[in-house]
Amino acid sequence: MLDLTYETPKPKVIAGAKQDWELVIGLEVHAQVSSNAKLFSGASTKFGAEPNSNVAFVDAGMPGMLPVINEECIAQAVRTGLGLKAEINLYSAFDRKNYFYPDLPQGYQISQLYHPIVGVGEVLVELGSGVARTVRIERIHLEQDAGKSIHDMDPTMSFVDLNRTGVALMEIVSMPDIRGPEEAAAYVSKLRQIMRYLGTCDGNMQNGSMRADVNVSICAPGQYEKYQESGDFSHLGTRCEIKNMNSLRFIQAAIEVEAKRQIAIVEGGGTVSQETRLYDPDKGETRSMRSKEEAHDYRYFPDPDLLPLEIEQAWVDDLAAHLPELPDEKRLRFMEEFGLSDYDSGVLTADTADAAYFEEVAKGRDGKMAANWVINELFGRLKKDDDKAITESPVSPAQLGGIIDLIASDTISGKIAKDLFEIVYTEGGDPAEIVEARGMKQVTDLGPIEAALDEIIAANPAQVEKAKENPKLAGWFVGQVMKATGGKANPKAVNELVAKKLAG
Repeated sequence: MLDLTYETPKPKVIAGAKQDWELVIGLEVHAQVSSNAKLFSGASTKFGAEPNSNVAFVDAGMPGMLPVINEECIAQAVRTGLGLKAEINLYSAFDRKNYFYPDLPQGYQISQLYHPIVGVGEVLVELGSGVARTVRIERIHLEQDAGKSIHDMDPTMSFVDLNRTGVALMEIVSMPDIRGPEEAAAYVSKLRQIMRYLGTCDGNMQNGSMRADVNVSICAPGQYEKYQESGDFSHLGTRCEIKNMNSLRFIQAAIEVEAKRQIAIVEGGGTVSQETRLYDPDKGETRSMRSKEEAHDYRYFPDPDLLPLEIEQAWVDDLAAHLPELPDEKRLRFMEEFGLSDYDSGVLTADTADAAYFEEVAKGRDGKMAANWVINELFGRLKKDDDKAITESPVSPAQLGGIIDLIASDTISGKIAKDLFEIVYTEGGDPAEIVEARGMKQVTDLGPIEAALDEIIAANPAQVEKAKENPKLAGWFVGQVMKATGGKANPKAVNELVAKKLAG
């Protein structure tokens, strides 16, 4: 297996009025667990259902109703931890987080503070060719999601939809290892990719399946290195949390805006207050939401209705043994097995469906040719066609493979292959049958090709003399022959014949 060595990217530097400043960023990503039922009830997790239709008695906070742990949610959290090369804690426990939740009927959230299900892990975040940063994961804990408050349906009343209440969330907490807005977006993208490969979260940020709280602080150059050496957070600036970000573009924009706000405060002689803020994309600013709470403000205590969770190592080992191939491993395998570049391999493994499609096309064929056709022709055509997903492609892997086979056997030229691809994309059908029925086969008989070339040479004596003086101009004759034969002439045969004729 290939092994790639990466260079660590430089931190983002923002110039203030008085000095340069560096960014320090940590993220808390909330990922909805892919499961049919909620964390502590049998209610459905299906998105888009009628308001308050996916609510069990436990979710509604009815008296005497007791939570029961959903084993699949635990398994999904463990799979995610394994995918992030993290420690799996065989002992974990749930706590009650008491706080005012208008859309949690219980009046508290069941979460994990003191004993999370997953411990320290890491994510390799690629930021370009040969550049990557390892971001450390501090922990992953399970918790209930809250419901949704709706304030714009009536001028005098607010409404609450409890469908999301009690849905299992994984909160993935990173260390402050991220040093710029682009890195933050790339980190969230990589987490989403890994979880999609694992099948533990669909990563749909528009539907709220994945959202992030972004912690931003600034520090003078050199201070971050002191923090790394000592582990002392006092070397870093005061952090502010930007809540509920559900767009990669907004995450980047919010970090830039918040960093500049903090720089202006510090350079003006003020002090940054630790608080929770919201990003307003219309105004391009962050605004204060509330002062930052600490654990004691929430009044955590062990949930008396749930015993500590103890899992067996053998169960964890079985989950690990059945994990799918993860994106980093798949990308390296594609490079080794198919001879692909790092870039092409990265494009093809960005999504599980893309990777599966490519593998089917490349099976028994030239990997580089298959990659070129999938990336350049198919992806390009799908993007042009309202940015369709690979799962909506009108061209199946078998059809695209058939086109590649016709090129490899010299039945059609590359130019004809592009015309054929468009026919298959818009009309469907078997590529070989289309070529036969429409007379698209490549002309390999040198007789007609030579006759066409002789006519062109005879009609263009001046061009012949120029080509003899400058062999690079021979391409003009090749183009004319291809045009005369409707693009059906074998390009290799034409090139060889042109070179022979001009040399004579």
